[in-house]
Amino acid sequence: MNAFGFNRLGLSISALFILAMLMYIPTWMEEEPALTSSEGLDALKPAYKAKNLTTTLYNSEGQLNHKVFASSMEHYDQLGFVSFEQPSYTLYSSDADSPWVVTALEGTLYNNELIQLENKVNIENQSQDDFVKTITTEYIQINLDSKQMTSDQPVEIRGMQYVIQSNGFNANLRTQKYELIDHVHTTYSPSN
Repeated sequence: MNAFGFNRLGLSISALFILAMLMYIPTWMEEEPALTSSEGLDALKPAYKAKNLTTTLYNSEGQLNHKVFASSMEHYDQLGFVSFEQPSYTLYSSDADSPWVVTALEGTLYNNELIQLENKVNIENQSQDDFVKTITTEYIQINLDSKQMTSDQPVEIRGMQYVIQSNGFNANLRTQKYELIDHVHTTYSPSN
């Protein structure tokens, strides 16, 4: 024994024990890993699906705002949008007798207010005496609340005696005001 009352064997065992504890302290201090949920994967799965769905929505005054029909619909609740296949939207302005029917191959509705339609978008005015009869494009964005339409893609606007081609446009279905972003060509043929 030495002057401190420890022998070399006891000191060596104590040192090894302390060294082993120091090596395992980080693993003891770690928190248990949280069970990974499949929340990220669940967000990619629709909350529900529907086929041949028709929905009718009214504004706060009880007036008809719009109707939508889709051959297929998928609602992604966590991501905040609804995806449509072959949607057909009927948009009503203040006059319920002159709606606009908007069709496309694909559509996405965000927060029940903004819809984006893609692939063979056709907008048809159901009123017989309005200046614009049809609008066709490959992409359009519509604010269902303000009835504002916007596209940055090539657009063709047809009326009774004219055809307008433009690279994008803005339109308000309530005020019937149309703005061409980049006018390309207009063909006018008055009736005799």
